[in-house]
Amino acid sequence: MNNEAIIREIEAEQLKTEAPKIKVGETVRVHNRIKEGEKSRIQVFEGTIIKIQGGSNRATFTVRKTSNGVGVEKTFPLHSPNVEKVEVVRAGKVRRAKLFYLRKLTGKKAKLKEIVD
Repeated sequence: MNNEAIIREIEAEQLKTEAPKIKVGETVRVHNRIKEGEKSRIQVFEGTIIKIQGGSNRATFTVRKTSNGVGVEKTFPLHSPNVEKVEVVRAGKVRRAKLFYLRKLTGKKAKLKEIVD
């Protein structure tokens, strides 16, 4: 068995069976497990997805929010066991794959139009 086949086999074991279906522009709540010594707790991070990258078990997504007037971005691995669940709060209307232009905007201008189903 060659090295690539071994790597693919190991990566397939690490994939989540039900990965969250998320898209760029959605406002999400990410429930992230945090370990502090022996104890662990779940911390919720709510913001807009500005990019999704990678594939297979290396896929990541970046969530941006404004906290006390300061922009905060966190990148989460999609298939990490520390990411408990990802709730979609609302879907935003976007026309591009990476929303880096939101970094320059503040206040109401940084909001995305909501998709109404």
